[in-house]
Amino acid sequence: MSNAPKSEFVSAEDYLLSEENASNRSEYIEGWVRAMTGGSVRHNQVKVNCTYHLMRQLKGKPCRPFDSDMKLRIRGKGARFYYPDLQVVCDSNSSTEHFQDSPVSIIEVLSPSTRQYDLDEKLNAYLQIDTLECYIVLEQHIPYAIVLRRAPHGFFRETYDGLDSVIMLPFLGVTLELRDVYDGVEFSATCVQEPDTEYEIV
Repeated sequence: MSNAPKSEFVSAEDYLLSEENASNRSEYIEGWVRAMTGGSVRHNQVKVNCTYHLMRQLKGKPCRPFDSDMKLRIRGKGARFYYPDLQVVCDSNSSTEHFQDSPVSIIEVLSPSTRQYDLDEKLNAYLQIDTLECYIVLEQHIPYAIVLRRAPHGFFRETYDGLDSVIMLPFLGVTLELRDVYDGVEFSATCVQEPDTEYEIV
């Protein structure tokens, strides 16, 4: 969950130092710092469900999930640091580091305040990661997922609609069933607190 960027330009080194003692987390986009806000109950429920089911299936395997407490660094023309809702890493950085560099999968749960970033800025940045096999974007008010999978000539887009849908992740040897992803999430008119136009599926 993120908000508008602060206007002060800072170095990546200063950003990392400030994050170690900050009471609120911020993302870093090539010199600009963007404060983050907390997620809704259902946003957190979807994220926790994904973390639990991936952790259970990956037990004893070399890959492991990291939740939104772990930063992701993207190196390019300028450094970027994001806090994905969930990232799966098979080649982890040192245990003393505060970020990862090489996720094989990233999951973001959409919210009205973050969907523009998640479906545009972050999507374009994440797909530049050499190790990334898929980027999964989850709606929180309906059982619906967008999956960008790596192919020989780029990424291709899949959609999954309904609780009976199953996202196969063969590179990890696991699956994500939307029935599990949305376990405990209320699907009713009262569960959507924001205007319906904010939730138009892309």
